[in-house]
Amino acid sequence: MKGLVALVSGFLFAMGLGIIGMTQPHIVRGFLDVFGAWDWRLIGVMGGAIAVHSITYRFILKRPSPILDAKFQLPTKKDIDTRLILGAIIFGLGWGWAGICPGPGIVAMASGDIAFLYFVGSMLIGMKVFQLLDTKRSL
Repeated sequence: MKGLVALVSGFLFAMGLGIIGMTQPHIVRGFLDVFGAWDWRLIGVMGGAIAVHSITYRFILKRPSPILDAKFQLPTKKDIDTRLILGAIIFGLGWGWAGICPGPGIVAMASGDIAFLYFVGSMLIGMKVFQLLDTKRSL
């Protein structure tokens, strides 16, 4: 059941990303260009996500556990460190430069555009390089 719910949720999320334009780099870049030719179309996405989260988060956490799991999987680390700041900067620069972030990039691969395959491939390589460097750092 858990897998089916994940599949349906992922499919709905992917459809939503495609419908609202998050898989189109020119729309995303336009949204991020607040001091230039700003494209306001994605403001509804941001506003909707913030509204849904802020309303439902408190109600959900009042439950003893999630519906399909034994306990809530919440982050425990609360401090802001150099890794977090650098990661956010790298993510933001990549998002602004490519005009796409990981979720929409994976969805956009279905378009057949080779650029999205390069994007997702580069992202996976970057994740693996980080994993290798992080493993060596913690030894």
